[in-house]
Amino acid sequence: MTLEIITADALSDFRHGFFTRRGGASSGVFEGLNCGYGSSDQRDVVATNRARVADAMEVEPVALVGVHQYHSAEVVNMTGPTDVRPKADAMVTATPGLALSILTADCQPVLFADAQNGVIGAAHAGWGGALGGVLEATVDAMETLGAEREHIQAVIGPCISQSAYEVGPDYMDRFLDDAPENARFFAQGKGDRVQFDLPGYGLKRLRDAGVHAEWTRHCTYSDPARFFSYRRSVHDKEADYGRLIATIRL
Repeated sequence: MTLEIITADALSDFRHGFFTRRGGASSGVFEGLNCGYGSSDQRDVVATNRARVADAMEVEPVALVGVHQYHSAEVVNMTGPTDVRPKADAMVTATPGLALSILTADCQPVLFADAQNGVIGAAHAGWGGALGGVLEATVDAMETLGAEREHIQAVIGPCISQSAYEVGPDYMDRFLDDAPENARFFAQGKGDRVQFDLPGYGLKRLRDAGVHAEWTRHCTYSDPARFFSYRRSVHDKEADYGRLIATIRL
């Protein structure tokens, strides 16, 4: 099966893609294009999957760079091909030939580009990272490389949608403590549960930061044929889950 790559017109000046799980070499609960070494999938199979992504991006596997994600607001400037994954949740670069990559399985993968100034970025934005400011930090880091925020396009890729994202009241309280107007990103669920609009919140943070932003409108939880989902794996009592990859190349 060939790879399936979701692209966005807003990023059309750069080779990029939000890859689905289709077209990979993994099997079992990881069936398809699992690109996460952090999973319990066979390492050589994950390497095969990542090599297929690198080939689609027209770079060598070592130029498909990434970070050790931990739900932070840390951003690093990537300056060349490397196997080292610094601890961070976002990357920026002005180095031609590098493909920045983010792994997700419900969190927001966000790709950034300033075509006018030749600067790109990529961020992993779960609820914690988004609340902590990883999106704004990525924009700030792009500016240090010469980007101008009025020229930055940001696209949120496949992530969990509000209808599938049920959380408790304590979770909502963290967002209301940060800003009472965040109440609009929560809808009443069953009992004391609420439904959180993660991509809606991400779009608001990006637009408030002064960049053009959109969401591809794909829900990872609701489409198991195309996307891995951490939350769905928990509900299905699966032992592990695959990781989707999103990448952009300068």
